[in-house]
Amino acid sequence: MTLDDLHALSSQEVAARLSGPPEERAAFVRAAAEAGEAEAQAVYGQMLLDGHGVPRDAMTALAWFKRAAAQHHPMAINMVGRCYDLGWGTAIDKARAAECFRIAAERGLDWGMYNYATLLALGQGVAEDKAAAFDWLEKAAALGNAKAINFVGSFHEDGWVVRRDLKKAAACYARAAQGGDFRGAFNHARMLGSAGRIEDAIGWLRRAGETATAAFVEKAGRWLAECDVPAFRVRGVQALRQGAGQC
Repeated sequence: MTLDDLHALSSQEVAARLSGPPEERAAFVRAAAEAGEAEAQAVYGQMLLDGHGVPRDAMTALAWFKRAAAQHHPMAINMVGRCYDLGWGTAIDKARAAECFRIAAERGLDWGMYNYATLLALGQGVAEDKAAAFDWLEKAAALGNAKAINFVGSFHEDGWVVRRDLKKAAACYARAAQGGDFRGAFNHARMLGSAGRIEDAIGWLRRAGETATAAFVEKAGRWLAECDVPAFRVRGVQALRQGAGQC
């Protein structure tokens, strides 16, 4: 397939190619990627990373992300950063990750903004700069990025850069939870529990567990088991684990 062949396909034909079994979708996306389509290269890299329709292969995924990034594809640039940040298909290199995230952020990608802000806040791969991190998080939050909204809430709760404001923190956590971020859902539940709204909080803990990583469920479960809200110590832990399918 050439780019001309690809561009000659109607939207209905493309949709049909993408509606088949995972292996067929992956084969079509790979053909488009090999033809030089940057979006297809980025998508195929993600398929390789996730093992959707193809065997997992992080090293080859990174190679495809780099090819798309060379065409200035913002998400591909961000994903190259993710690979260096987390050691997917390559050695961990926080400095290279930060540079990729910065470029993606400056190109207007909310995920680039969030990831770059995270490294700035932690001082990983770049000098710690919580003020700059907060600025990037607010920009990503304005674009609707739920993880960034949750992180803005953490700044307000902990008093980083801005004056401590639990009301603003709670509002951010509620928005992040409604946006589908599991950390936001957990933090929203914490705030609801502190306000005595136990049943609402239990529901959000269950929802947090539905999309949370196993590591987060384990860490959050330990916090709940020792927290100051008595109802969380058993019911909260159970709700979180039920959401995660652990009980």
